[in-house]
Amino acid sequence: MKLKIGITCYPTVGGSGVVATELGKLLAERGHEIHFITSSIPFRLDKMYHNIYFHQVEVNQYSVFQYPPYDIALANKMAEVVEREELDILHVHYAIPHAVCAILGKQMSGRDVKIVTTLHGTDITVLGYDASLTGAIRFGIEKSDVVTAVSTALVKQTDDLIRPDKDIRTVYNFIDERVYRKTDSAHLRTEYGIEPHEKVLIHVSNFRGVKRVKDVVGAFAKIREAVPSKLLLIGDGPEMGTISSLVKELGIEEYVLFLGKQNNLEELYSISDLKLLLSEKESFGLVALEAMACGVPAIGTEIGGIPEVIEDGVNGFICPLGDLEAVASKAVKALKDGALYEELSRNALETVRTKFHRNRVVDQYESIYKELI
Repeated sequence: MKLKIGITCYPTVGGSGVVATELGKLLAERGHEIHFITSSIPFRLDKMYHNIYFHQVEVNQYSVFQYPPYDIALANKMAEVVEREELDILHVHYAIPHAVCAILGKQMSGRDVKIVTTLHGTDITVLGYDASLTGAIRFGIEKSDVVTAVSTALVKQTDDLIRPDKDIRTVYNFIDERVYRKTDSAHLRTEYGIEPHEKVLIHVSNFRGVKRVKDVVGAFAKIREAVPSKLLLIGDGPEMGTISSLVKELGIEEYVLFLGKQNNLEELYSISDLKLLLSEKESFGLVALEAMACGVPAIGTEIGGIPEVIEDGVNGFICPLGDLEAVASKAVKALKDGALYEELSRNALETVRTKFHRNRVVDQYESIYKELI
């Protein structure tokens, strides 16, 4: 059954936008007609794709409004596309504003388009604590036909914070192993001045406080004392200045490489030995999964959905939030014990191939769509 599916997400770099865009591409491969309804072309739509169409939400500034009316413009564009293209499904990512906009757009169109909402985290773990927004979040969830969340931890947090009268299903994020796989990137070690005997640790984030990049640097300083190594910091954000100062304060400038935002993450993972994800809030941990798909074990905190991706002692390690000694100890153990490391790496790949394989997850979404039609 060929379906016409509208997808709305934030088009910028970030886990929700990545997953939404990759899902659309995979659905298009299966013959479905995909319509992205977003403020700009999602950054993962980097070329022309068969069966994929883009509809831009244009938002103008008017003096009568304090802020640009994005929500109204989005709902209006959704209604236009639903009516003109005769969409079967609107799959939106984030309860607010996207689910609420989809509900309004559906009413405006007059068509019985079905609404699937996927919760990714920020709409619950941050906005869910704002009493001025919880009613709108609950409304968006309850009026959707099906609601999914990217981890069981997020399902529980949504139930606890928002208390919607709605069953929420867990559908994990996924990795396309055709993109994220180990590549021959040995030239990058030379390019970045990494010695043959040095191990490489990697951290990828938006450098916001919630990502605890200071913990990453602090743990690395301890690891470096026991194992010759370098740290790759990928990304940019508000804490970059603070992190740069901390690196200098710890006297490890020679061993920390600030590489900024990168598109070739699979190449960087391929020269890495360990991934560090020490966040204080993380509904899933997609960057850990990306590393694991390249055979790189990850060390994460026992927060949110991270333990659903990283199994302690199986495909990586889990540590208490802020316990840098534990992080360093487990990292050193993995980096010094070749047999243990090979087992962790092998299990990381197996986890991706089974629990988080693209076909498994896309099958789940296809099943949801078809039960609604």
